[in-house]
Amino acid sequence: MHNSIIVDVKGLRKRYGSFNAVNGVFFQVEKGEIFGLLGPNGAGKTTTIEMLVGLRKPDEGTATLAGFDVKTEVNKVKEVIGVQLQSTSLFELLKVEEILKLYGSFYPSHVNIDELIGDMLLTEKRNDRIKGLSGGQKQRLAIALALIHDPDIVFLDEPTTGLDPQARRTLWDIVLRLKERGKTIILSTHYMDEAHVLCDRVGIMDQGELIALDTPANLVKKLQSASTVEFHLSNPPEREWFLKMEGVKEVSIKDTFVQLYTDDLQSALTSLIQASEEHHFKIEDLQTRFATLEDVFIHMTGRSIRES
Repeated sequence: MHNSIIVDVKGLRKRYGSFNAVNGVFFQVEKGEIFGLLGPNGAGKTTTIEMLVGLRKPDEGTATLAGFDVKTEVNKVKEVIGVQLQSTSLFELLKVEEILKLYGSFYPSHVNIDELIGDMLLTEKRNDRIKGLSGGQKQRLAIALALIHDPDIVFLDEPTTGLDPQARRTLWDIVLRLKERGKTIILSTHYMDEAHVLCDRVGIMDQGELIALDTPANLVKKLQSASTVEFHLSNPPEREWFLKMEGVKEVSIKDTFVQLYTDDLQSALTSLIQASEEHHFKIEDLQTRFATLEDVFIHMTGRSIRES
């Protein structure tokens, strides 16, 4: 199994003064895998990617991509990676086909540009100026530019931020097709559903540290709670009070919003309703749902990924 490791990260650290943006992360990515770095904005995901692709020098630690050292073999690394960064500033007045030809000319060889335009669903836009493209089309163009030299490893930094649901789904399909072709993809996101749909394994980052690493299914399983019960109470009691209830494994309370984690939904609901009748609690907006990666993050950090 270990001969298929294409990305090997050991103890990467990046400091800005006394602030640890990335605080000694370790992970490995296998060839052909979609590996997700998941966490709120400011967790260190982008800084980690920037160190791996040679845009920032790590203060400590090492990393190799396809066997090449990111510190000492930067030019070799650049040959095997393609990068779509959050703030790709495309030459707005160029046409789609022109910028792809321009980028292709930077490399000794490049993929077939017509096919690439087709793969990224940009055929009808090939002669349009970049400034007229929608957000989703610009993101697909940014990925096309990352793929122009047929790299083995593709980095996608928050690829669907700011896109509408339809454009996000389109991009997900493109990412999954890249995987089918044997590409290794490292993707950062703060969208839980995206990580769940796309990633073979996920590293959850928070405050510069990697706090969990596993498949999405295993991370959810480790919660030991298959379901979440959510509701509002105008004046909720302490979490210990809920933990005494039958079936309740874990509790998160934020102002009036209460989340109970359980692997026995029926017991938890029954005891919640009994307790609310005894103590005259008025439960509002009650919902139940399956546990997700969002719940893993809440469980590990005590807060939601969206409000971080």
